[in-house]
Amino acid sequence: MTVRELSSALYDECGKCQDRFFEMRETDAVPDFYEDVKPYADYWHGKINEWQQESLLYIQQERPKYVHKPTIDTAAEGMAQFFVQSFYKETSKKRFIQTIQAAQYTLQTFMLAIDEKSAEHD
Repeated sequence: MTVRELSSALYDECGKCQDRFFEMRETDAVPDFYEDVKPYADYWHGKINEWQQESLLYIQQERPKYVHKPTIDTAAEGMAQFFVQSFYKETSKKRFIQTIQAAQYTLQTFMLAIDEKSAEHD
């Protein structure tokens, strides 16, 4: 999977986290940690780490204008948290939503930067 594809997959999953969060609140559901949360978190934390490493490598090589190491690190950290928090209705709604929006903004900005660079190379 390219860093662009990984970014897109994470962007989509951010939206699913938000949907899950509201669904858990509405249904007053309590997830099973070992059945639901852990397998999901393990899978996506692997993808987040892969994205972070690939993104930092890309930034080092291509030097995009609006995406830098601290931005990538912050987005990865935020995603690692809210991917798990999305299962729990007790999560602070305001902070949860803001963290998702910040991560999506970073992912979107990064994908645009990748698209611009690949257009230059064509």
